[in-house]
Amino acid sequence: MTQFPIKTSLLALLLLAGCASVPLDSVQEDARGKQFAPPPPDRGSLYVYRQGPMGAPVSLGVALAGRPETRLAQDTFVWLEPAPGAIDVRCTGTDGGADTVVNVGPGETRFVEVAYRPGLMGSRCAVREVTDTEGRAAVLQGKRAVGP
Repeated sequence: MTQFPIKTSLLALLLLAGCASVPLDSVQEDARGKQFAPPPPDRGSLYVYRQGPMGAPVSLGVALAGRPETRLAQDTFVWLEPAPGAIDVRCTGTDGGADTVVNVGPGETRFVEVAYRPGLMGSRCAVREVTDTEGRAAVLQGKRAVGP
C-alpha cells in the first residue's frame, strides 16, 4: 500500500474540516439585521447572504452598489439600505465571478444569495435573487458579517 492515497485523504479531510472566517458584526447589529424592519420610505433594504457547507474553507468576495468589497463565509450575511434603484451585486472567487442587478424600490426588501461553485483552479461563485421567504430563513440561520 502506498502513502499517496493516505496523504491525499488526510489533506481532503483537513480541507473539509476547516472553515473560512470573516469579521463578524456585533451581536446587537446581528440581531438588528434579523428584525427585518421596513427601510425608511426613501431607502430600500438589501440582504446578501451565503448559506450551506459547499466551499466552507473559502470566503467569497462581494461588492455591492460600488462599495468596497466585503467577504462572506459559510452562513453569513451583509445588509444595507441603499437608495432605491438598480443595485449591482458582484461576487468573486479565485477562479471566476458572477454578478446580477437587483432593482430595489422605495421601502422594499430584497434578498440575494451568493454561492460557492468549484472551479478548475479554485472557487467560482454564483449570484441569484431569491424569494422573501427563502432569504429570511437563510439570514436567520446565519451571522452578520462586517459589510459595506
